[in-house]
Amino acid sequence: MNIGFGFIGIAACLGLAALGSALGAGTAGMSAIGAWKKCFVMNKPAPFILVAFAGAPLTQTIYGFILMGILQTSSLSEWGKLGVGVFAGLAMGASALFQGKCAAYGADALGETGQGFGNYILVVGLIETVALFAMVFFMGVAQA
Repeated sequence: MNIGFGFIGIAACLGLAALGSALGAGTAGMSAIGAWKKCFVMNKPAPFILVAFAGAPLTQTIYGFILMGILQTSSLSEWGKLGVGVFAGLAMGASALFQGKCAAYGADALGETGQGFGNYILVVGLIETVALFAMVFFMGVAQA
């Protein structure tokens, strides 16, 4: 088996997406825990729905995994696989990171006010769209 630059791209696709997911979920998770703490201190009910904010960035790992599978069977050159893997992984990872940051603000706001979940999750979903677009468009490149 010849392991070349293409395999680095295949690994980078999943690795960079997962790195962003870890950073984003960690950021949102810390904020959710802080929001729950504030609720407990004020003897308010702690909204379980904050878990949705903490978990939102995890989907980018799935997108990276899907694209990784496509790249493994792609007829792209080694350099093409490297380029697609690295740039798609970066796009999905950045999406997850910033999704986590927005989710952190949403968790804090919802924990404090108990209002606005629909607005906050909408912003989180918009950032998710970047990762979906990256996955789908790079799938098109990989299958060309």
